[in-house]
Amino acid sequence: MRRHELTDEQWECLKDLLPPPSKRGRPRGDLREVLNAIFWLLRTGAPWRDLPERYGPWQTVYDWFNRWRRDGTWDRMLQALHIRLDRQGRIDWELWCVDGTTVRASRAAAGAGKKGAPKNPQTTLWAAQEADSARNCTWLLTAEACPLPSERRRARGTNQRSSKR
Repeated sequence: MRRHELTDEQWECLKDLLPPPSKRGRPRGDLREVLNAIFWLLRTGAPWRDLPERYGPWQTVYDWFNRWRRDGTWDRMLQALHIRLDRQGRIDWELWCVDGTTVRASRAAAGAGKKGAPKNPQTTLWAAQEADSARNCTWLLTAEACPLPSERRRARGTNQRSSKR
């Protein structure tokens, strides 16, 4: 048995949770190998097309993965394993784990824009309104609370230069 592959005991727990074979069409291949292939992909993080040839065509493995996702097979497996582990007292329902991964965002993600790029908040505000963003949209609230300098002068009704004369 290779790394990332199911043991005989693990396979015995999971094989009854897989959908029964169809009476029509070609006989299906070994689903244990399909599960081993999926677990290899999940463990290594490799793309589907980089699946080792010993597991068969990547398209077949991908099709099984998607079929089981759509028909709820993965959910049934997880639920059955939860029940089994809970009966054995191996699940601590009081323990909560939260992923602490942090990804640094660019300045543009915060609305700052790129250095030297032309700034035109009116275009962005117009785009947000045309996209039918809700009134509580963060961008719309920011744009209304911080109008452009030219809008502030128009709102006062006077030009600063003309008031000095």
